[in-house]
Amino acid sequence: QVQLVESGGGLVQAGGSLRLSCAASGIRFSRYAVNWYRQPPEKQRELVATITSDGSTKYVDAVKGRFTISRDNVENTVYLSMNSLKPEDTAVYYCSASWLTIDHWGQGTQVTVSS
Repeated sequence: QVQLVESGGGLVQAGGSLRLSCAASGIRFSRYAVNWYRQPPEKQRELVATITSDGSTKYVDAVKGRFTISRDNVENTVYLSMNSLKPEDTAVYYCSASWLTIDHWGQGTQVTVSS
């Protein structure tokens, strides 16, 4: 059974930091690209960061220089380190693992940044 489980969300003040984790099981994790998405209240889901199977990374402009995506293929986990958080970063954060036409999704973790 494939599972992606996000954790690490919570309430933090503006300027603070959080590290999200996405733990995968049931897949050959190292072959998958992993993405972090977020969905703010009453807005559409947006792609925040991607890490490919070879470790290349991409970020949406709004988080460049503040967020870092990384992966540990031994622990089958991808991390999203978030620094200098802003109220506009408030959202449910989801991870997804993609390989060819296959996509797996986690259930999401809430991040709330207070001003």
